[in-house]
Order: sequence, then structure tokens, then C-alpha cells
Amino acid sequence: MAALGWFALILTSPAQDQWPGFRGAGARGIGESDRLPIAWAAETNVAWRTPIPGRGWSSPVVWGNRIFVTTSVSEGELEAPKKGLYFGGDRTEPPPHRHQWQVLGLDVTSGKVLWTTEVRAANPSTPVHIKNTYASETPVTDGERVYAYFGTVGLFALDLNGKVLWSQPVPARKMAHGWGTASSPILHAGRVFIVNDNEEESFAAAYDAKTGNLAWRISRDEPSNWSTPYVWKHAARTELVITGRNKVRSYDLEGKELWQLKGMSSITIPTPFSAGDLLYLAAGYVGDNMKPNKPVYAVRPGATGDLTLPEGATNSAHIAWMAPNAAPYNPSPLVYDGRFYVLWDFGFLSCRDAVSGRELYDKQRIKTDGPAGFTASPWAYRGRIFCLSEDGDTYVFKAGDTFQLERINGLGEMCMATPALATDSLFIRSLNHLYRIRETP
Repeated sequence: MAALGWFALILTSPAQDQWPGFRGAGARGIGESDRLPIAWAAETNVAWRTPIPGRGWSSPVVWGNRIFVTTSVSEGELEAPKKGLYFGGDRTEPPPHRHQWQVLGLDVTSGKVLWTTEVRAANPSTPVHIKNTYASETPVTDGERVYAYFGTVGLFALDLNGKVLWSQPVPARKMAHGWGTASSPILHAGRVFIVNDNEEESFAAAYDAKTGNLAWRISRDEPSNWSTPYVWKHAARTELVITGRNKVRSYDLEGKELWQLKGMSSITIPTPFSAGDLLYLAAGYVGDNMKPNKPVYAVRPGATGDLTLPEGATNSAHIAWMAPNAAPYNPSPLVYDGRFYVLWDFGFLSCRDAVSGRELYDKQRIKTDGPAGFTASPWAYRGRIFCLSEDGDTYVFKAGDTFQLERINGLGEMCMATPALATDSLFIRSLNHLYRIRETP
């Protein structure tokens, strides 16, 4: 009976074998399998731990039995990263050493590095914030090719054996405060979309995924932006949504503007995503405290024109709800089981009803015995919310209307990349390693 019961469990909870881009399919950060791990530690439920050279806060992506990750390897010594640092981390000059921009392919089962492809080697021409890297953009895959985008170098398509099939150079541009780039590429309907908002010549572009040929490119009246774009598919149409400090803009798949929305934070990092019938937008720069402007918007489909709310308004025909001071800075929000969760960088968690915006609980401190910083986006599965700190501790909460910490899983390594969920496993990238976390049946 026990064996029969286990077989039935396998039939009713299929493995999630693909995690193709940042936050997975739909950019929602939701795991599907009820065999994904709940508990782990540095020496517990770790199937393997593989060293990853260089620096990179890009997320791993998974397709079948392959994992792909990007990194930038300095040929000289780098300044040590610091946890919990925002102000004071600006650097005015790039490091003096030659860097190698690399894409790695690993085996899911063993963790073995199958290949390493260097796509560029040069001295960086622009600086990055001490918390950023030259490989912070998460790659994306369709199971035939891997598309790696480095915002100061270019876009590269590789086959699954690491051979470069095509490339498109992207000139390095000045970013605000010398912080570097981070917006990841996305895939849809045979095209790769990128956004490169900077201080000199901002643009969005679409490339043919097979050939690398430019399908279209549009200029954007936006300063530096670190948010990954989102393809929003709903009953009325499919649109490309891009946040920005000046405006959120939605485009059709040929780059024609559909609608716009003013009123975001002065720095935009979280990625848009949809759940149910609503699109969620958020931006909460910590430096906007003097003028509270950390809005979350829940947008209804089918809108056109200017969606900007009048001062003091919190909803309209096209905006289901808006909360003016509810958005995170770095982590993207999460919708799970009808609730909208926000992980705040300085160690708080809050929760709202995802449809109405009604607050279920206000900011609750995650770590009560000292400070903790959070950069990775939260994720969810098996009725739980997972929040990975920069210290490498994952705080596990029961999903629901009340704040309830269940356990803490520690790895003991600095972590800032958002994990991937696939093959009944959690893949966590730390400063120096890639982990496969898997519970023993």
C-alpha cells in the first residue's frame, strides 16, 4: 500500500522540469510540485554543490536535465561584496582588470559543469555598484537555445552544447550613479525582447530568436531602469509591459504603444507580472522616504491611452486598486493563493488580498534578533512563502492571512540571486556556488 500510495502521489503531482527565465514561466515565482523541498541546511538535503567562478547575481535557468547560468570572471582581484549596503556602494570607475563574460551549462543530476563558453573578454568600460555584478541579467531558454544578455556587452544565442549561434553587440552606456545594469531578456513567439534604459540612449528591442536579426527597436524617454519586461497575455490581446521612472508603458508586439501610466517610484527594479485577470506593477525605492512614493498598481486588461490616476485616487475603470506606499525596492512581489505578498529589503513581510488590495497584515519583521537584508525575490509552493536573505538564510512562512514563520533554512553563504524551481528541486545560487536542494522521498 505504501508503494502504491507513493506511485499515486507521482501521478498527481507532476515534476516541473522547466524554469526558462527570471522567476520561471510567467515571471510569477510559483512552484507546482508538492515534492519541492521545505527543509534544508548546508549539509542537509543538498544533492550537490558546484563552484561557480567569477561574480554574477543572475538566476539559474533550467530545461530538462540542463541548467544554464552566466558569470563574469575578473582576471584580477575584486573588491569584496558587502551585505545590506545601499548608500555608499557607488563606484565611479570600472575595475582595472580584464573580465571574461561566460555562460555555463551544467548537468541537473550530477551538478557537473558540462561546458563553459566565453562570449566576450575585455576591460569593463563602466562601473557597477558594489552589490551589482557584470552578470546580473538572468538568461532565458526555449529548450533549443540559451539567450544570455549582458547589458554592457551584448545579447548572445547559444545552442545547448555551448556553441555561439549569433550575437548582437550592445554598447556600454552610462547608468545612474554608476550602478550597472540588471534587466533580463524575455522570450515570446520566436522573439527575444530586451530593455536597455540608461542615462544616454534608452531603447527596447526585439530580435528574431533563430537568426538574431533585429525585428524592431524603439527609443524610450526613460532614465536608468533595472526592471525586467513582461509579456502580458490576456483575453483581449498580448502586450509587452515595461516599467520606468517616468512612465510604465505597454506596447503591442511590434513596439507600438498601447497605454501609459505615470506615478512610479524614482527607481524601478521589481518585474511586472500577472495573476488571474490583473497585472501587478510595483516600485519602492528606499530613498523616496521623504516623499512616500512606493506604489503598487493592479491593472485590468484591455486598457488604452493614459491610465494615470488623479491625485488622491486609488482606483479607476482600468486600475483595480493602488496602494501608495506598499512596494518593495529590489525583490519583486508575489501573488500566491489569492494573496499579494511584499518582501521588503530591510527584512519585513506584508500581505494583501490580491484582488481588492485590502491589507491582511502590515509589515512584519522577519528577523527579530538583528538586521537582515533581502535582495532575491520571494517564491512559493506547498502552501508556503520562501524569503532568501543575503546571509543565505531562507525564512519559510505559512501562506495565509496571518504572519506565521515556520522555520529557517541556512546555507551560510551570501545570496542575492533569485532561485529556480524545477525537477522537484530548488536551485540556489550563492556568491561562490550553485546548490541543488532536494528532499529525499
